[in-house]
Amino acid sequence: MDMRPLGRSGLKVSPLCFGGNVFGWTASEADSFRLLDRFVEAGFNFIDTADVYSRWAPGHQGGESETVLGNWLARSGKRDRVIIATKVGMEMGPDRKGLAPAYIRQAVEDSLRRLKTDVIDLYQSHKDDPDTPLEETLGAYAELIKAGKVRAIGASNYEALRLRAALEASAKHGLPRYESLQPHYNLVERTHYESGLEALCRAEGLGVIPYFSLAAGFLTGKYRSEADLGKSPRGERSVAKYLNESGFRVLAALDEVAARYRAKPAQVALAWMMARPGITAPIASATRLEQLEDLIGAADMRLDAQDIEQLNQAS
Repeated sequence: MDMRPLGRSGLKVSPLCFGGNVFGWTASEADSFRLLDRFVEAGFNFIDTADVYSRWAPGHQGGESETVLGNWLARSGKRDRVIIATKVGMEMGPDRKGLAPAYIRQAVEDSLRRLKTDVIDLYQSHKDDPDTPLEETLGAYAELIKAGKVRAIGASNYEALRLRAALEASAKHGLPRYESLQPHYNLVERTHYESGLEALCRAEGLGVIPYFSLAAGFLTGKYRSEADLGKSPRGERSVAKYLNESGFRVLAALDEVAARYRAKPAQVALAWMMARPGITAPIASATRLEQLEDLIGAADMRLDAQDIEQLNQAS
């Protein structure tokens, strides 16, 4: 496996990250265990979750994904074979959100307990908290790193100006810096990341681990009309906005390139992202082993320049 550096953190991660948002939601604990076992067996080591997953589901309160992942770590004994990333900041309940130091100190203990581990490899600010000074948030992370509870920190859903300000605050005050960014980025969601964040991350040497790499499943090709939206809970939630001329143009290009490689559209979409300069590891999830095999196959694909250009033009 070609492991890639995650920023300047010293962490080395596989070129594909397993998205743990499905654990305990659309994938049962037993299915999640099987998926994780296969992912690691195939040589991958990077798993992303968050404290808030899957609070949006009826009857859930958040923490379900971390709990399933922690149970797997305890059962499998594979903690030393994986890099665990989780996040803090999204609302978990009344007065349980944001990036104030007191809340971070509480939230990290909750995540460590659910994950059944004594250290989080990558602890990420799930979204910016404009009400808390950046240096206070970074100072809290510095305490956690010094205490051995966190190895490195990252940011998710930050705008370029705020990410730059955070990096400047780290340098000015001698505090740990965000070593990675987790943006919303894929073949049908390019503008926001490429218009400012991409140049900043590349200039500062940050790792980039995009989420929704398959546009909530749209880039797998299984959603091609409104009638298809009911195929999964995520379809109705997140995919309808892509059923337009632009989205269909991307699907057509994916179909053409996939046919040349005898591959699946999802594999081509992920291979395009893995080949993009500055991208460390796209995040993708699966709820069944056959879906995971497609993801695993994407890491072995090498698109040529003509195919990459066709996809760039289509998107």
